[in-house]
Amino acid sequence: MTTLPDRPNSALVVIDVQNGNTAQAHERDEVVANIGTLVDRARSEGVPVVWVQHSDEENLVKGSDAWQYVPELVRQEPEPVVHKSFGDAFEDTDLEGVLADAGVGRLVVTGASTDACIRSTIHGAFTRGYDVTLVADAHTTEDLSEWGAPPPGQVIAHTNLYWQYHAAPGRTAGVSDTQDVSFGS
Repeated sequence: MTTLPDRPNSALVVIDVQNGNTAQAHERDEVVANIGTLVDRARSEGVPVVWVQHSDEENLVKGSDAWQYVPELVRQEPEPVVHKSFGDAFEDTDLEGVLADAGVGRLVVTGASTDACIRSTIHGAFTRGYDVTLVADAHTTEDLSEWGAPPPGQVIAHTNLYWQYHAAPGRTAGVSDTQDVSFGS
């Protein structure tokens, strides 16, 4: 139901599963394994896999070990990588062009960090006309409770809760577990 004309395809979007922001992430190994399962499934079904990689001047310095994707997830050629420096993966990047070239109107979103780049990107995609499915057990965040945030499990649960009820004309939002993800429309 995307509002983007002539975009019948889905894409798996893997956001910022980098060493520096997932080392201490909530249920890191399980989330990375679920993302790996989805990457394998997408590839076997001919669904584009789009990798998003964040950089900044403090924690994820381009080229550093922290900036690298976790070793369990390996991008294959010709899978695109979108480099970003803002939370929303569409902001000041070529993500829109990558998706348009592949005829993508529906995103299946995974990655890190739930309370920042995941939320920014799912909202950014939705307002741009995409259908967006958030994979409930394939996104994570670090524990930021010492700065007043709820514990990471609650941040993830809350994001999953509200996203399943998100609505707007001509678009769909949804939440699915890894095992239930469908790349069809």
